Amino acid sequence: MLLPDSWLFSALNSGLGNLAAYLAAHVLLCLLPAFFIAGAMAALIPKESVTRFLGRNSPKRVSYPAAAAAGSLLAVCSCTIVPLFAGIHRKGAGLGPAITFLFFAPAANILALVYTGGVIGPELAVARLLLSLVFGIGIGLIMALLFRADDAAHDLATDNAFTGRDTPRMERSTLAFLLGWIALLLAGTLKLDFLTGTFAHFDVALGEAANWQASLDRLVPYDAAKGEEGVSVQGAMLILLLGTIAVCAWQGFENIQNGVSGWTHSTLALIAATLLLAALSIQTSGDGLRIGITGKFVAVGCLLVALGILAQRRLSTDQIQDWIWESWRFVKQIFPLLIIGVFIVGVARNLIRPEWVQSLAGSNSLTGNLTGVAFGVFMYFPTLVEVPIARMFLDLGMHRGPLLAYLMSDPELSLQSILIISAIIGRRKTWTYVALVALFSATAGLTYGAWTDGTPPLVLGLLLAGFIGTLAALLTLAQHLATTPPRKGA
Repeated sequence: MLLPDSWLFSALNSGLGNLAAYLAAHVLLCLLPAFFIAGAMAALIPKESVTRFLGRNSPKRVSYPAAAAAGSLLAVCSCTIVPLFAGIHRKGAGLGPAITFLFFAPAANILALVYTGGVIGPELAVARLLLSLVFGIGIGLIMALLFRADDAAHDLATDNAFTGRDTPRMERSTLAFLLGWIALLLAGTLKLDFLTGTFAHFDVALGEAANWQASLDRLVPYDAAKGEEGVSVQGAMLILLLGTIAVCAWQGFENIQNGVSGWTHSTLALIAATLLLAALSIQTSGDGLRIGITGKFVAVGCLLVALGILAQRRLSTDQIQDWIWESWRFVKQIFPLLIIGVFIVGVARNLIRPEWVQSLAGSNSLTGNLTGVAFGVFMYFPTLVEVPIARMFLDLGMHRGPLLAYLMSDPELSLQSILIISAIIGRRKTWTYVALVALFSATAGLTYGAWTDGTPPLVLGLLLAGFIGTLAALLTLAQHLATTPPRKGA
């Protein structure tokens, strides 16, 4: 029997609390739009529209910068970017550009860079941008080189999978539908004053609200210094609604190819209502709940209405069914792994003590930078939360080199995203990607840390060029050995 103060009880409670906080705060306005965007990419966009810019045969000078530019506009964490990565990869994007998109979006999007510069310093934000861009493109190029045969087979498979469904050019209605969902994702995730600000509010008398919040605080503590987000009364309501959506979706989406049913309409209506509830500002007060009408609520409401009208008037029944089915397929593939990963991270966060990392990462050593990378894997925080956590570690003595290694790896290598990526591209590619991200993140930390310690930029440039040259030579040798036929009699 577990005692309330036992370490196992504490670890399991931390895992469940982390899962509850994640479901309450990040699934609706982040992940749900991402799933629908991925579904729209897979079902509605002609393959030629994707491969023109991101295909394996597109000019590298076009595809890789395009992938990075697309990622820079999305202020989302690794869990949210994975469905979008899955969408473009399924639709025919080359492995290299898709990997660059997967790496760059959470590591160096515009909002993360601005926030990093404001909280920690502009020089670290610039280093994060430049090194993420160079290494993100580098990792993509290496992955494309190492798995070129698989990439070619995948490209052929997407030709076969979407034969007869694509049109030569993308229709304006489908483009507007996709852009509407992207706008909804941005409206729900961007931390801008006109979106987060409250323009009006009203009070709802609910005498037990304060007691409910106190109970939730005991079950799922809130501690910003540790990245613990807690669960509010609004969050608890959203978790209950998510469970209801899951039940309805299984009835309304699983057999969508047989036709749109009442369950389908009920699920979509419930999703829209839940997104609107998530966009409100709901705070407990002495007498009940204070509900604030935010700019986010207005934006989400307008976009949902526009998307509903567009779907009803401009999309065919077959297009809607294909979109829902592809979105549901991504949910079934990704969401269970996400839940497992978030729970495990919560357990690990309880067992790993921050002071261990501080003692190991106090200097710009290889061990210190690898510690920063490992900390990013097992102590994953949602997007932008990693920045104040990094500020805390900087104040406690972490060197700036390992700090940058953490900031580059944390958005990329969360345990849940590793599990999900493995389900999309396979274990061999995933672990190669993980190894490359760890290697390049540690290298970025060592480079930036050496610069802050006073190493001349020319020396750093030569060392970095030597590292890249050695890596390129090793990859060329590996490619040569892989393509050279064995000698007769050998």
